Amino acid sequence: MSSSQNNSNSNSNSSVARYFDTMDYGPAPESDTDARQWLARHAEGFGHFIGGRFTDVSAGAQFDTAEPATGQRLAGIAQGSAEDVDAAVAAARAAQPGWLALGGHGRARHLYALARMVQRHARLLAVVEALDNGKPIRETRDLDVPLVARHFYHHAGWAQLQEREFADQVPLGVVGQIIPWNFPLLMLAWKIAPALALGNTVVLKPAELTPLSALLFAELAAEAGLPPGVLNVVTGDGATGAALVAHEGVDKIAFTGSTDVGRLIREATAGSGKSLTLELGGKSPFIVFDDADIDAAVEGVVDAIWFNQGQVCCAGSRLLLQEGIAADFIERLKRRMQSLRVGSPLDKAIDMGSLIDPTQLERVRTLVATGVREGASCYQAPGALPPGGSFFPPTLLTNVHPASTVATEEIFGPVLVTMTFRTPDEAVALANNTRYGLAASVWSETIGLALGIAPQLQAGVVWVNATNLFDAGVGFGGYRESGYGREGGREGCYEYLKPRAWAERKPRTAAVAANAANEASKTQAKPSSVLPPIDRTAKLFVGGKQVRPDGELSHPAFAANGQRVGEVGTGNRKDIRNAVAAARSAAGWSSATPHRRAQALYYLAENLAARADEFAGRIASLTGVGAPAAEAEVDASVSRLFAYGAWADKYEGTVHVPPLRGVALATVEAIGVVGVVCPDEAPLLSFVSLFAPLMAMGNRTVIVPSEKHPLVATDFYQVLETSDLPAGVINLVTGPAASLVQTLAEHDDVDALWVFGAKALSRNAERLSVGNLKRTLVDHGLATDWHDAASAEGALFLRHATQVKNIWIPYGE
Repeated sequence: MSSSQNNSNSNSNSSVARYFDTMDYGPAPESDTDARQWLARHAEGFGHFIGGRFTDVSAGAQFDTAEPATGQRLAGIAQGSAEDVDAAVAAARAAQPGWLALGGHGRARHLYALARMVQRHARLLAVVEALDNGKPIRETRDLDVPLVARHFYHHAGWAQLQEREFADQVPLGVVGQIIPWNFPLLMLAWKIAPALALGNTVVLKPAELTPLSALLFAELAAEAGLPPGVLNVVTGDGATGAALVAHEGVDKIAFTGSTDVGRLIREATAGSGKSLTLELGGKSPFIVFDDADIDAAVEGVVDAIWFNQGQVCCAGSRLLLQEGIAADFIERLKRRMQSLRVGSPLDKAIDMGSLIDPTQLERVRTLVATGVREGASCYQAPGALPPGGSFFPPTLLTNVHPASTVATEEIFGPVLVTMTFRTPDEAVALANNTRYGLAASVWSETIGLALGIAPQLQAGVVWVNATNLFDAGVGFGGYRESGYGREGGREGCYEYLKPRAWAERKPRTAAVAANAANEASKTQAKPSSVLPPIDRTAKLFVGGKQVRPDGELSHPAFAANGQRVGEVGTGNRKDIRNAVAAARSAAGWSSATPHRRAQALYYLAENLAARADEFAGRIASLTGVGAPAAEAEVDASVSRLFAYGAWADKYEGTVHVPPLRGVALATVEAIGVVGVVCPDEAPLLSFVSLFAPLMAMGNRTVIVPSEKHPLVATDFYQVLETSDLPAGVINLVTGPAASLVQTLAEHDDVDALWVFGAKALSRNAERLSVGNLKRTLVDHGLATDWHDAASAEGALFLRHATQVKNIWIPYGE
């Protein structure tokens, strides 16, 4: 062997030894050849995908989409106009009857084909997503794309079972869906899989910054045999989304994005009759107790906040540490941050890619600077950032005050803020100190502690000793300003369906008048001698007591024959405020056992039955229906109270079994304080039908009785007083519905609002509820047959009276 060979071997051996000493990563680039070839085939730009094909790209305006990691142009994208949205909605409308007529099995086969299509093209989809979004290829390859396929498989199953499992439901029709840029392909699957499975057709508007995976998916779906018009993709900016939201041919809007835009959509759709689900922002707590596995929790933090560069609505961006472990935890976390690598998204050896664009990069920088200016200490992982692109290092802010900007505002970047707590109660208070309520993580080796904390957290998803777990079979969605509605699982299916009985409702004016006339013609009303004295003035019922209205005003109530039969208090804004405060103070009702709530409902029914003749006489005199009809209304009200007494301890959650070692407990929780506005028809039965499901599920209510027939409800508070019901669970404020709806809708301590009556009331309830994005259940002026159990009783109302919290519990080593 020559000396030169010896030197070469020596150098090679020393190089290998150096790598073992330093453990430096070399580049591991994923090939983007196929993705670039696909882009080259569309070098002239992408049109919209409408009716099974791309539109002519030369027909309208275009804009460029750029690669976040380099800033270089990727493709030309069509800017959608109102005419483009019209064409897409028309295509979806034309395709919907045929798609529904395929039946569940036919749609299941198509969704199965889409799932297989995703798996066949997994690598191409993963690379296009990494290029277009800037996230690491490891995440698109190992999480996004497999979960996309899982959603289509799972919802193929719901399509197959639809006729049996959702026999009382029908599809909504044409669904407009608007998805964000942080998970473009995954959000597409979350949205369109359930919509298509259950017989709807879709117009999808992808984010302006990341349209490519949606366009690729649509192209591949057509090749896989999806019928034309079933899925349509219209690209563009916010103006395109606004046109879709406003389109009269759209039956539902499903939106994922910022809370500010969610408010605009809620306001724009108010009174339109469109169904609406919103999955919005978050500021999720990551709670670590002193008995937690600290090393595991540190890894959990990495997944919680530096996954997808922190551009995750449920990112664990607030780290709450028990004081005894805080210093040690922060030290270990900083060491772990030093090993995080930021680089090209196509490098399989990096941990973080690029933020979406320079605007988002500047927002993150500004918020971090604000945090430091307000007293936080900033630590950033060392290491050079790649040149170009929108890269930002993993960042930790300590010494953060709970009221500081970075602790309250969603940063949507790789920035973690940390605070400390002493007791579990303080941890819960800090965790809930946010206007959001999307997700939370709890870390403790004491499972009893973790499961005791989880129900107290105001969040739609709670992970125990884990974070960022998702599955198609487990619902995802938030509380409060994180939006409403669920995606995934059975609960997510209901978001794309409506009750068959409600689909057949007619406008209230004609239906109610005809019903009243028919009933009145059957028999004469009972004599008015059973009525209370004429000079009786009914008070409000607040906090378990009869109280005078704040304004000391009253207004008359009249019988059907025009006779003045008494007066009721005229409630105002302060009366609503007092009633809401009383309801908020009755929070113990939400934690009462279902058995306790069932007993209370049975007792109400018992006491109402004892006064059946009195209530029947009151109803007959006030509404003009015959005695048999009035007696039937009282009997139906007693039966409805019994029904919800029965439901109180039987409407339960379920145990999901996602594809991991663990379970997810889908628990049903009370919403909180709910405002209720009752219609004029069937004044006792509608009143009972609205408060009973809310009461059964642990809510507290502020009720505005029928404006025309309030005496029926004010008589009922005497039943309440004799039924051992805790003060504040049910509160009654009589008065003009229009002004009281406005007050309830604008009140930020009201969590939900149910409004049945004139169409204008529904519109105002939805429009004015944007402040805290309260959930609404309104009838848009359509008449409900309160005697029909399919329309007015059961799971339909119970679903709206509850919110689902999914608690993930992995187990094993």
